[in-house]
Amino acid sequence: MDRFASFDTFVTVYETGSFSAAARKLAVGQPAVSKSVALLESHLGTRLLTRSSRKLVPTEAGHRFYMHARQAIEAAAAAELAARGSAANLRGQVSVSAATTFARLHIIPRLPLFLAQHPELSVDIQLDDGNVDLFAEGVEVALRMGDLADSGLTAQRIARGRRAVVGTPAYFEVRGEPRVPQELMAHEAIVYSRGGGGANWSFQREGIDVSVAVHGRVTVSVSEGVRAAVLAGVGLAIASEWMFSPELASGEVRRVLTDWSLPSIDLWAVYPAGRMATARARAFVEFVRESLDVDDGQVNAAPAPQGAVAAVLRPS
Repeated sequence: MDRFASFDTFVTVYETGSFSAAARKLAVGQPAVSKSVALLESHLGTRLLTRSSRKLVPTEAGHRFYMHARQAIEAAAAAELAARGSAANLRGQVSVSAATTFARLHIIPRLPLFLAQHPELSVDIQLDDGNVDLFAEGVEVALRMGDLADSGLTAQRIARGRRAVVGTPAYFEVRGEPRVPQELMAHEAIVYSRGGGGANWSFQREGIDVSVAVHGRVTVSVSEGVRAAVLAGVGLAIASEWMFSPELASGEVRRVLTDWSLPSIDLWAVYPAGRMATARARAFVEFVRESLDVDDGQVNAAPAPQGAVAAVLRPS
């Protein structure tokens, strides 16, 4: 039995949830996958998977073995990369999860540069404003914004962005510009319904905190919808300046209440619990950090210092 190959096969079965899916991913026949796992179980003297007609369920021993086998595979990959001595030799596919609007504006347009830097690497980007299950989806790194207090994952802050109340000049021409937060109650608000959104907008100036309950007839569950509603002149929204960076630069969208501050928003690189960050994932995160450095002059993205805020965030 090729022990390392059997580790890789078992890890793939564990992550995909079936022998057939693992076989497709490994480009081998399903009988070869089943045999490899059976030989591994025989070698270890314990059952790793409980088989049923519908799915494979890891045993407790299988879960423990997976955690160590995955780390062994990642450590071997890191050792191989170190021996080559060049990040340009990164191979395989890096799987990334990111919010749709952020990725569309700040990641995907710069992918040609990343791919040119790593010619043997491919990128699978899953776009979703929600928090996908990294473990179930096989995601190596997720780019998430806002509060991670309820996460049990390993996270590193890579940037901090400003938030602002924004609207179009056409909207302001008809409705006027609010001068103080309380005047927002007379305006149409576009309410973002996911985490970090809502109809209570909080501001601060000179140590004074003001919270305003806004009203609006449009509630949106994805950031692309917020963008579309603002650009259509439906109303005002609170958004990260990353979300409207092209329009803020061109004047198609304007900030208001600029003498009041809003809570900033953090961008995090989040890794699956119990795993080392792969070299592929680390390279991709550094690419994102550098991209925001380039964009800094337009949207005031403030990258975190190298190594800052790297921690395992536990449920509160």
